[in-house]
Amino acid sequence: MKLPRLATYSVKGETHYGAVLEGGIVDLSARHAKDYPTLREVIAAGKLVSFAEEAAGRTPVHALGEITWLPPVPAPEKIICIGVNYPDRNAEYKDGQDAPKYPSMFMRSPRSFVGHDTPLVRPRASAQLDYEGEIALVIGKQGRHIAESAALDHIAALTLCNEGSVRDWLRHAKFNVTQGKNFDSSGSLGPWLVPYTKEAQIADIRLTTHVNGELRQDDRTSRLMFPFRYLISYISTFATLVPGDIIVTGTPTGAGARFDPPRYLKPGDVIEVAAEGIGSLRNGVVDEA
Repeated sequence: MKLPRLATYSVKGETHYGAVLEGGIVDLSARHAKDYPTLREVIAAGKLVSFAEEAAGRTPVHALGEITWLPPVPAPEKIICIGVNYPDRNAEYKDGQDAPKYPSMFMRSPRSFVGHDTPLVRPRASAQLDYEGEIALVIGKQGRHIAESAALDHIAALTLCNEGSVRDWLRHAKFNVTQGKNFDSSGSLGPWLVPYTKEAQIADIRLTTHVNGELRQDDRTSRLMFPFRYLISYISTFATLVPGDIIVTGTPTGAGARFDPPRYLKPGDVIEVAAEGIGSLRNGVVDEA
């Protein structure tokens, strides 16, 4: 049986979490919020799968048209993003260097992300807002110095990310990209969490990004230079991974900055990041007020 997907959302200004079914959303928070206030606590308790199973036979109480989608994990302790993780992406740099020995990475703040169907915000400071479609892993079990052989046991769920970047602000300093990766509402996460149950779910996922219906990015997770097992093991060498942490695993070639001339996002554009077995994350673009 295909498990329902779990989402965080708001209705009339109140935040809920629930299971997404064909006809709408089953509100699980109405029943469980006392013990598990958010999906982060559900993840920490190891109950994503059981909550999804519980919802499978119930009647939705909220239609999808009446909700506002929110990033599925509220207030994660860490959002760790991986750069240059597909071989064609490495080749884009045209620096003559072989694949790197270790992954590039940086941190993002929760405030830099919106949910599904909420517009990304092109900031007043720059017109160079760009898209990056990615698959994100949500950690379900705490760990430090995790062996690669045990790494997948620490995954609770999968979701999608548009890791929106403000390109000229990535180069404001000599050694970091933090500024260009953390503009408020410049990226998105969602729409939901797909509970992780087996390695076949992640071994060879096709990941695509369309802008205004045009295919821009297209690759498969089987080609990752730093696979999911390695990333979890490597990160846990220096940081304790805790439930609700998010690892954004890298984007394929084809971002707007790599076109000649560059094709940055502008108000009215629609970006759709899609992955087999996970779903589709869609966002428009507006200018900062």
